Amino acid sequence: MNTNVINMRPLHWSDIGAASALEVRLFPRDPWSVEQFWSELAGVPSTRWYEVAESPTGIFGYVGLYAVPGGDADVQTLAVDPEQQGNGIGRQLFADLLAEVERRGCPRVFLEVAAENERAQRFYKQFDFERISVRRDYYGPGFDAHVMRRGDDS
Repeated sequence: MNTNVINMRPLHWSDIGAASALEVRLFPRDPWSVEQFWSELAGVPSTRWYEVAESPTGIFGYVGLYAVPGGDADVQTLAVDPEQQGNGIGRQLFADLLAEVERRGCPRVFLEVAAENERAQRFYKQFDFERISVRRDYYGPGFDAHVMRRGDDS
């Protein structure tokens, strides 16, 4: 995939097919359905925010946020095509998400990450997230999630 020209922009309705296809590749155990993507985009901009990374050949990453101004925020998703991982795309998408968290005045942001996904956990720790609990069977029987938080613990 040619990513010489990378554009970060809001996720549009017309992107749902490409995002859904990437979702199935990255999260085969529990991918979001097309309907879930539509439902999430229905909340933009009041409670949702989504961004994609694209090149001339198409979308290869996306990130999503649930946030009510002044309240806690939740990372809904972060996905980068495996062929593009390690190129800083996820870091840029996530930094943009955190800027949106700050813009909305959210004191804390939460996320869930697969307990076995140590690479992702290390990634989030670089952004000052800490593990605060475990959600058993969150991704299906036997597949736990670590709940991570960034921000005030009050």
